Amino acid sequence: MGTDEKKSARESSVSTPRSPLPTPHSPFSTRLFLAGYRGTGKTTVAKLLAAQLGWRWIDTDDLVEQAAGKTIAQIFADEGELAFRDLEAVVVASVCEQEQLVVALGGGAILREASRNRIRTAGRVVSLMADARALAERLASDSTTGTRRPNLTATGGLAEIEQVLAERTPIYQQCADRVIDTTNHTPTEVAKQIADWLEEE
Repeated sequence: MGTDEKKSARESSVSTPRSPLPTPHSPFSTRLFLAGYRGTGKTTVAKLLAAQLGWRWIDTDDLVEQAAGKTIAQIFADEGELAFRDLEAVVVASVCEQEQLVVALGGGAILREASRNRIRTAGRVVSLMADARALAERLASDSTTGTRRPNLTATGGLAEIEQVLAERTPIYQQCADRVIDTTNHTPTEVAKQIADWLEEE
């Protein structure tokens, strides 16, 4: 197989879901979900895309914090990850019932099968990806990361990002109707890519 053929095969395997998950209920749903690791640009892209579509946008991490009355880091510290995931699942179920909405999902919101199935049946899913080093740089420059979001492993930093990406990337791709690499693209460019894709659909 030549270089171009190998490249085409890789791109096809990334952008086309290969899972038995339920498909969205309509070609152009009134809900769009942005999945991906922290730092991939989900919240910023959600704001921009919602403005283009004339929809609302929300961040599920924000809703979890509002419901708990504390930051995600505090939830992890006080109650543990399981309690956070339970509350996150309730929030995900709630947003799946709303209309004309762009949803920036928390990085681990797709970890539970029930939530994945619910999201997939409720609307379109775009997974935003990025290189681990790019994510590390973005998170280091975000002053809210340290106070709002806990480490997910004992190591933290780049090593944590690489480890968690290795675990979650197959799940992000499985959930997605479309995968977009944001490493070398601005949020504005990513939002336009998604809007153009929705129009084509």
